[in-house]
Amino acid sequence: MTITYEWRGGFDNAAVNALHAEGFDHAPLQDDWWAQVNRHSLGWVCARQGEELVGFVNVAWDGAVHAFVLDTLVTARLRRHGVGTELVAVAVRQARAAGCEWLHVDFDDHLRGFYLESCGFQATGAGLIAL
Repeated sequence: MTITYEWRGGFDNAAVNALHAEGFDHAPLQDDWWAQVNRHSLGWVCARQGEELVGFVNVAWDGAVHAFVLDTLVTARLRRHGVGTELVAVAVRQARAAGCEWLHVDFDDHLRGFYLESCGFQATGAGLIAL
């Protein structure tokens, strides 16, 4: 079945919470993703197989020229089939179309190949403080 991608598409909070739980290996939460992305994000991308939400990425921003990829999620059965790469590609196109000059991402080491090789990000120096 074909995967479709939609910028700022509608979604059910329970579906994103289930993807997040699967992707980050925790029990499903009751987060209000819809309110969060509508309040803080430039946009988001939904990937669907039929009616099922099978992928999601959030694109937060500073309201000007910097956007940030957060929570790239793909259901386990479709990982390594290009769904995540296409989610990020849609995010890149839409952030560029919105006038952003930079798209940032941070990631765990095991995702380095995905973001740098598959998605085209370049490695940079960065800093982080755990709070």
